[in-house]
Amino acid sequence: MPRKLAAGNWKMNGLRASLSELETLAARHSDASVDILICPPATLIGACQNTLFDVGGQDCHTAESGAHTGDISAQMLADAGATYVITGHSERRADHGETDEIVAAKSDAAYKAGLIAVICVGETLDEREAGTTLDIIDGQLAGSIPEGATADNTVIAYEPVWAIGTGKVPTLEQIAEVHAHIRAKLQARFSDGADMRILYGGSVKGSNAADIFGVPHVDGALVGGASLKADDFSPIISALEAS
Repeated sequence: MPRKLAAGNWKMNGLRASLSELETLAARHSDASVDILICPPATLIGACQNTLFDVGGQDCHTAESGAHTGDISAQMLADAGATYVITGHSERRADHGETDEIVAAKSDAAYKAGLIAVICVGETLDEREAGTTLDIIDGQLAGSIPEGATADNTVIAYEPVWAIGTGKVPTLEQIAEVHAHIRAKLQARFSDGADMRILYGGSVKGSNAADIFGVPHVDGALVGGASLKADDFSPIISALEAS
């Protein structure tokens, strides 16, 4: 089975001084039994190569190059030292109108550049309350994952939109239901779907990480704010190692 993955998404946070947090984290987890991924702002990707962790981008363009001012291609991320890239995060879908088709194209661009795509899916609070969560997840999985996806180049992150940065966390039963559903869909579509890692994301912290990692088919976490500080991220990594 693939190693479990603790991924930190720094979002639009972090300056060079923030790299000291990674030094502290590395001192505590230099022999970690799980994979640790840091996705800093693009300005810090090169500097993060000096750490012990895998480094990823937070987004990429669908094209390899061209007249796209302010955008970054998957090839550029790889050239800067990244090995992963997040695609389809709910904030990109909401703030930039990214459709499943765009997410799939970005993920395909990641594959072509040799990157691992962390493809995000998740429902809004309205969709959860309407009882359409699994339908929403089905549509996102079908539309956002390219045909070229394998367990080696793809990680799925389930992030209920209503739980991201809000402190609200689904019940363990709700997490279990969605993760089991995602696993079944991956196995039905891909020959190695049983080995694709599925992360949970949404207000994960040291105090709830152990319970979340005890849920079947939770292979790690995509962590936002709690990944910015070593004192916050370290307990999550330790909980994953113990799971």
